[in-house]
Amino acid sequence: MLLAPLSAGEGLGVRLIIHNFVLMAKQKLVILTGAGISAESGLKTFRDSDGLWMGYNVYDVATPGGFKKDPQLVLDFYNQRRREVAAALPNAAHHGLAALEKQFDVTVITQNIDDLHERGGSTNVLHLHGEIFKMRSLDDEDTIFDIRGDIKLGDKGPDGTQLRPHIVWFEEPVPMIAKAAAIVAGADIFVVIGTSLQVYPAAGLIDLVKQGTALFVIDRQLPPMRNTAGMKLIEKPATEGVAELTSLLTPDS
Repeated sequence: MLLAPLSAGEGLGVRLIIHNFVLMAKQKLVILTGAGISAESGLKTFRDSDGLWMGYNVYDVATPGGFKKDPQLVLDFYNQRRREVAAALPNAAHHGLAALEKQFDVTVITQNIDDLHERGGSTNVLHLHGEIFKMRSLDDEDTIFDIRGDIKLGDKGPDGTQLRPHIVWFEEPVPMIAKAAAIVAGADIFVVIGTSLQVYPAAGLIDLVKQGTALFVIDRQLPPMRNTAGMKLIEKPATEGVAELTSLLTPDS
């Protein structure tokens, strides 16, 4: 019996079915990253600066009250951070996590506001604390704009209120935490990289992994944890730790 060739639309449908089947067959690898993974790209971390962030009290530059008190200071602070992120390059840890997408269904949940995961090749990244290259107005949290340059005092959104960085500041809710929690609960493998596990609610995600989930923690200085039974602890910088992680997860590669 001769089979008619597939039409373009049918061929696309078959490819999508195969793609989805392959994804279903892959283990779900969920990775929570913090500032430690970006530190090796030259971006400073809050915990390395004795309660200050680049010389500023965090409550002056990363709270709604700080913005209300001195919006120019806060805008200048994030404009400088934006320039620093734009100049930074993804490191071997970012590239290594992206490479794991060949063998796993990978989701990166990051506390970082930079775009180094995306530039490193990761295709499924959830930003818990916002993104430095996005902005919104004070009164409209849902209308988000891209920004590559500076936000100036007096720049306003369509609703007429001042534009601000699309960053989740201290004392603000974390809109993406429920989505992140659902992703973590479905993980087959959960990895924590470069985070002190001190900032909530993100720090609580590790408690949501289901029983039987393989759990790895990578940090140059491992954070204190209540229960490490069953965890693989890798006390190394992110670049070295991700290389070891890759060898453990893909021993035949």
